[in-house]
Amino acid sequence: MQLQARLIQVLPAQTGEGRNGPWKKQDIIVETDGQYPKKVCVSIWGDKISESQLQIGNMLDLSFDVESREFNGKWYTDVKAWKVELVGQGGAPAPAAPASQPSGYAQPKQEYAGDPFSAPAPGKDDLPF
Repeated sequence: MQLQARLIQVLPAQTGEGRNGPWKKQDIIVETDGQYPKKVCVSIWGDKISESQLQIGNMLDLSFDVESREFNGKWYTDVKAWKVELVGQGGAPAPAAPASQPSGYAQPKQEYAGDPFSAPAPGKDDLPF
């Protein structure tokens, strides 16, 4: 999956020692653009952590996997980034226009550009009968 979002918070880095050796994890909070912005916590593991990219306000292009696991009857979901780039770098162009909405969502009503109080010209009405 892929997401473009603005970095709004960098949480403290976590490190530890596992059976395969030392590990490092960085959680970040990003916010999507649009009419209803969403905040998402994304985990970045190991050598994919780049301090130069993780500056508040940077627009990031995140490639990630979503994974859920069960522990003691409760489910936990992780968003794990496997590639992080600044928007406009690494061959990921910034979108020129917002993506269209999925089918099933109401499209925004377009405003009438003409004068609502003027009568149509004779012979120019748009009625089908």
